Amino acid sequence: MIGSLDHDLPRATAPDDERPRGLVRSMDCRRKSPRDVCRWSQGVSKIATSTARTVRSSVRLGETEATIPMRSLGRTGERVSAIGLGGFHLGKPDLPEAESVRIIRTAIDAGVNFLDNSWDYNEGRSEIRMGKALRDGYRERAFLMTKIDGQTRAAATRQIEESLGRLQTDVIDLLQFHEIIRMEDPDRIFAKGGAIEAALEAKDAGKIRYLGFTGHKNPAIHLQMLETAAEHGFRFDTVQMPLNVMDAHFESFEKKVVPVLVKEGIGVLGMKPLGDRQIPASKTVSPVECLHYAMNLPTSVVITGCDSMEILEQAMHAARTFRTMSPDAIKALLAKTASAAQEGAFERYKTTHDFDSTVAHPQWLG
Repeated sequence: MIGSLDHDLPRATAPDDERPRGLVRSMDCRRKSPRDVCRWSQGVSKIATSTARTVRSSVRLGETEATIPMRSLGRTGERVSAIGLGGFHLGKPDLPEAESVRIIRTAIDAGVNFLDNSWDYNEGRSEIRMGKALRDGYRERAFLMTKIDGQTRAAATRQIEESLGRLQTDVIDLLQFHEIIRMEDPDRIFAKGGAIEAALEAKDAGKIRYLGFTGHKNPAIHLQMLETAAEHGFRFDTVQMPLNVMDAHFESFEKKVVPVLVKEGIGVLGMKPLGDRQIPASKTVSPVECLHYAMNLPTSVVITGCDSMEILEQAMHAARTFRTMSPDAIKALLAKTASAAQEGAFERYKTTHDFDSTVAHPQWLG
């Protein structure tokens, strides 16, 4: 039996608290390196001043609060921002490194504490840039997630160590198995000598705190991963999947996977709220409507890519102005996208291999 499956814990609920909060991470010295603890203690006053100044300056007309709403991350007890900063776009070659660092630090200063990344993003550039941005006390103010592709113990161990080095941290808050997009992936990860062994060893060593998985292909594969984990006595802390106004109509993770996660108290991580920017191109809904819809689901975090200050401001504006949507508002929004959503035309990650990095690079699986 691997891990523990405790069915007596309380169930997760829908978005539970939209009240803005300040810095929500406790100063838990057990998850910091000694050099970071020292840096945090020396710089906390300066950081707090910077945060207040940045938040006040970025509030738009119509926003009633200056901070980003916080939510519970499943059963973990962690508090995370309703909007998370996607890592892929931050490592794009055409985005200067200095601008990537600026985007990350501006987001953290404004109250976005959930950071997404992956070992394979942009040949490691996304993790390297994020590691640089998290210097000077920023690491202690972030909930850091990254992903690995390795499905064998050896490949996973190597990728975990490389990610720790690139991110310049001793501890990754959340490690997720990336691209669970084939029905055989769960068995490979949980087999003897599989990646789950490396992840649990890293967790026992204090290098990672929580475990989850991601995928964008088909809800049936997600359910298979959950079932395989349960067969081995293991329960994931988080699960990540596309959640958006198009998904509701086609091979829907919202309808098939989210209810299972809520019942089990597993943190729901939404990604591709704009369908990799394809949904706004459908001319049916606006980017803010897309983000509001995803936040209205029982998501702990909605992860969105930001490759400019303008896009970051758009995401933070959506978070600050979010209010629980009425049934009529949801119905109207879905009615606008129903026709365009047919056959997954604006969710090509479900229907093609164009977004499947481990199909293009099978050696990453190990």
